[in-house]
Amino acid sequence: MYSRIIGTGRYLPKRVLTNFELEKMVDTSDEWIKTRTGISERHIAADDETTSDLAFHAAKQAIATAEIAAETIDMIIVGTTTPDLVFPNVACLVQERLGIAGCPAFSVETACSGFIYALTIADQFVRTGFARRPLVIGAETMSRIIDWTDRETCVLFGDGAGAVILDAAEQPGIIYSSLGADGRYRKLLEADSGISKAPGQGEKTALRMKGNEVFKVAVRTLESMVDDVIEKNDLAQGEIDWFVPHQANLRIIAATAKRLNIPMERVVLTVAEHGNTSAASVPMALDTAIRDGRIQRGDLLLLEAFGGGFTWGASLIRY
Repeated sequence: MYSRIIGTGRYLPKRVLTNFELEKMVDTSDEWIKTRTGISERHIAADDETTSDLAFHAAKQAIATAEIAAETIDMIIVGTTTPDLVFPNVACLVQERLGIAGCPAFSVETACSGFIYALTIADQFVRTGFARRPLVIGAETMSRIIDWTDRETCVLFGDGAGAVILDAAEQPGIIYSSLGADGRYRKLLEADSGISKAPGQGEKTALRMKGNEVFKVAVRTLESMVDDVIEKNDLAQGEIDWFVPHQANLRIIAATAKRLNIPMERVVLTVAEHGNTSAASVPMALDTAIRDGRIQRGDLLLLEAFGGGFTWGASLIRY
């Protein structure tokens, strides 16, 4: 038994924050941001909008696309690093709003790799027969942990959610997955406090990043992961139809595409409009390219992500 994707969806908050608005907030410029990252704008959740709100809307769209009844979903997994609450987890909150009590529902915290981790876990449950139709979501409100006075990080991140519905199949849709992590690099990209490590008085949890070091490790790690996917699956040059990467930085994406020998015309890019939405970026990019007709049934896709921890993952998929 294998799993295949039967529906996708995404949701972006209405508020758009442009580079020109950021110029008025910190010492930066539209040209500097575009040159370094490829980002022009990002979406920001409203004050009363939570990660589970975004996840629910993306899930509803995926359910509609798949043309299924929500009651047929038998597992929910959410990748997020910005949950509404300590508990219940975001998957349980989405489950309640979908009205499908009873099935397993849990969240995965691996930062930007969260969706790939969640997708891999769901695929394994289908392969063992434990589940037949999982709902997998990547959702984030990264704006909640951004220090808007830190020009190195505030220009990068945005909010959003993407979702996919898997279904049991006789032929593999998800062909191969690769996951990894290395906690030795945790100080290069981290949220500086949380629950058991509380922020100082008058302070709040904020994301901290050493950009140049992260870039170097990310490129090196992603190249190694790409080599693994190619070698383990005997892929020939040009065999991958679409590369759907984590939308963190245009330069990292271009370097990985070069390693794959994939022209940039075959790379799904949403970083300019979405910014880095962490675990939401890959499923939102996937949904974008499916809905605009670029990705067609039968296409071979490579999804990948790299995030804080460090964590990383890739999925080779026949859509």
